[in-house]
Amino acid sequence: MDRWKESRFYRICCNYIFPIILLLYPLRHIHWGLDLWDTGYNYANFRYMGLEHMDSMWLFSTYLANAVGHFFTLLPGGHTLLFMNLYTGLFTSLLALISYLFLTRRVKLPAGVVFVGEFAAVSLCFCPTALLYNYLTYVLFLAGVLFLYEGLSQEKNRYLVLAGVMLGTNVFVRFSNLPEAAMIVGVWAYAVICRKKWKKVLQETGFCMLGYISAVLLWLGYLSLRYGLPDYVEGIKRLFAMTETATDYKASSMLYRMFSEYIENLYWVNRILFFAVPGIIVCMILPKSFRWVKRIACAVFAAAAAVWLYTRKDAQGNSIFCDLRFDEYSSMQKPATLFLILTLVVCLVRVFGRKSEKKEKLLAGLIFLSVLLTSIGSNNGLFTSFNNLFLAAPYVLWNIYRLYRSKTEWKIPLVLPIKALAIMFTAIFLFQSIGFGTRFVFAEATGVKSTAAKVENNMVLKGIRMSEERARWLSEISAYASENKLIGREVILYGYIPSLSFYLEMPSVFNPWSDLASYSTASMEAAMEEMKKELAEGKEPPVVILNKDCAVDIQADLAAAGDVKLSMIVQFMKDYNYKETFSNDKFVLYESK
Repeated sequence: MDRWKESRFYRICCNYIFPIILLLYPLRHIHWGLDLWDTGYNYANFRYMGLEHMDSMWLFSTYLANAVGHFFTLLPGGHTLLFMNLYTGLFTSLLALISYLFLTRRVKLPAGVVFVGEFAAVSLCFCPTALLYNYLTYVLFLAGVLFLYEGLSQEKNRYLVLAGVMLGTNVFVRFSNLPEAAMIVGVWAYAVICRKKWKKVLQETGFCMLGYISAVLLWLGYLSLRYGLPDYVEGIKRLFAMTETATDYKASSMLYRMFSEYIENLYWVNRILFFAVPGIIVCMILPKSFRWVKRIACAVFAAAAAVWLYTRKDAQGNSIFCDLRFDEYSSMQKPATLFLILTLVVCLVRVFGRKSEKKEKLLAGLIFLSVLLTSIGSNNGLFTSFNNLFLAAPYVLWNIYRLYRSKTEWKIPLVLPIKALAIMFTAIFLFQSIGFGTRFVFAEATGVKSTAAKVENNMVLKGIRMSEERARWLSEISAYASENKLIGREVILYGYIPSLSFYLEMPSVFNPWSDLASYSTASMEAAMEEMKKELAEGKEPPVVILNKDCAVDIQADLAAAGDVKLSMIVQFMKDYNYKETFSNDKFVLYESK
């Protein structure tokens, strides 16, 4: 092994091949799939950024993500889906490369192990890169963690200030990043580990807070000057009021979902550990001279555990733990959840381990906090943490590698069975996560099933591969929009089709995803009243596009019964004499005649 590490080829891999792969691998699917939800919705907000076409709550609560996204739309090809996927995809590349360089050059972990961990972390990034409020959050959070590590381990206060700046800035990437301020716990925990005096602890805390508060005040001042403080405050107030209709965004709901998913998956942890019991018995009974027999027995029990996991089926014959349909979340969800549990356990063991060096205790503690805090601020539960394992995955794999290389199993009977199960689970995790990464592409909260066709008459979608059905939908409506000069016209969208604003180059009159629970009926009503005032002043009436499932007979009194927002749109179309002018299997388009 040492001769391999000293070889010229290994150095080339570490310095060039591994970083190049981590740069390019996140871009593997930029031309795959057409998503009618999050992807085009975010790109529409980037392209038409501002209070004219965006909901103020969304503009201000994710301001920096929108600003960076808007900058990308000004770059060459920024009006197309392919190039926007490229530009935003580079954030994942950046996360992988920064983590790789830090762990290999500063922490001195083996480059091969780190590379495998980063490759798996990128593979688990199920979230569309269009959601910059996630990926920019991860970049600044990662920077904050690294600056904390450097500041505390080297006792350099400027890094602590920079850590505070990164975390404070993150509040303006996504307002729900406020809980990241809890990373200050890492400062206090490290003070206990190093037995620092309270004066020193308060000083370090002060430097972190100085950076944090300075960043918050700087961005708040900028937004106040550009938009006015009352507009910003009103947008953030609506963000807090949003939880009345979108209850899954409540802090209590987020915490409950996170911890309930951990607790629920302890079922699998207990079952896997059960397979260690016969191995422990074998290791206790047989004498030390039967080393190979012990190894083979433990390997057999670990293999039996893997077979058991893969063969668990529900009543419909679907795999319960994980399956090989890599275009579905089910292929990675439970292995990834168990990996998070393993991460938390490994970090706690290293933090409280007597033989762990102070710097490793610090790194383990910061990773522990980052895994927990990443899931807070999102309604996606542990899925958000799956998307941000760039430090955790390599670190845990390194600990598994150390366990594999250790010789303590001959002194403690428990170690060899646990080692066998840890290696078995690591193999399953890597196989499932990398398989998921090679096949999964997000489309309406599930995976893309086909990439057999393209849309040839829409420049925004040029080069994007999708199913034949979706290509037909978009080709037909794109042809109509082009022939009737609708490009550039304002539009009202409803029925979970917000991406059409970007794909058809039609700015939304108000929130393009107005059917979301987080966009209140009162907000939509106010936006429509403002629109009617503008129409009274001579502004051209917007185009209305509905999902076929929401298609209505405008003259029918009960057309939108049960959906208040859709009823408001229908009433508006009645008042302004709208007629259906286009329809296909997916969309219905109305214009004022």
